[in-house]
Amino acid sequence: MATQAQITAFIGQIAPLMVKYAKGRGYKCVSAAIAQACLESGFGTCALSKYHNYFGLKAGGSWKGPVVNMRTMEEYTVGTLTAIVDGFRSYPNMEQGVKGYYDFLSYSRYKTVKDQTTPEAYLKEIKAAGYATSSTYVQNNMRIVTQYGLTAWDNVLHGTTTETPAITATAAAGAPTYTIGKVYTLAVELNVRTGAGTFNRKLTHAELTANARANDKDKDGAIDAGTRVTCQEIATDGSDVWIRIPSGWVAAYYKGNTYIKAA
Repeated sequence: MATQAQITAFIGQIAPLMVKYAKGRGYKCVSAAIAQACLESGFGTCALSKYHNYFGLKAGGSWKGPVVNMRTMEEYTVGTLTAIVDGFRSYPNMEQGVKGYYDFLSYSRYKTVKDQTTPEAYLKEIKAAGYATSSTYVQNNMRIVTQYGLTAWDNVLHGTTTETPAITATAAAGAPTYTIGKVYTLAVELNVRTGAGTFNRKLTHAELTANARANDKDKDGAIDAGTRVTCQEIATDGSDVWIRIPSGWVAAYYKGNTYIKAA
């Protein structure tokens, strides 16, 4: 999962390129496409980003360029994720990756996407055309559009402003604000992970710091409620917030629930 610094850098690099190619191809909305790049690539941190494929573009039979095989998850049945290995397109640099996205949308099934004027309509059209299997694809992208104010880039696309939009994150309604260096208290018993996100491995009791082990009385690797922890780094994923403490990463605000509160 990306840190705030990585998120800011990624949007700052890819958004102007998205505007350039969206304008050149006659698209009326770019904010949704920027959100797709953020979501599909984990803000440029996922393994596929190394190959400048920021949109999860599969190779398919018509692709004649380089291919890299990667493990991915598909939701063929609502609520059930299936792991598969598939071939993905590889590009030499970020700009070619962005151009490749718009080349991909030249398939006839995506022809109505170009005319959409709002990010939600754009995402609904691209989802309906079969771009993604996730049942929450539209909602997941719209959270990113809202959180990072990406519709400001639509104004750049339309020429209503020439100023580069500020890249800021808006916390979800009800989400606490966390600050690096501050001490917080665990509201519930929490697992500690090797990275930000539930896909990362849980630490065992033996892998915790000495202080954390002292606050893991049942020795299951989860730190007890009431433990005071210091925030060393912050990462966000949509509306979810993870913080790094001395032992590892813990969920501070997840799926609308506050698990770490002010000390």
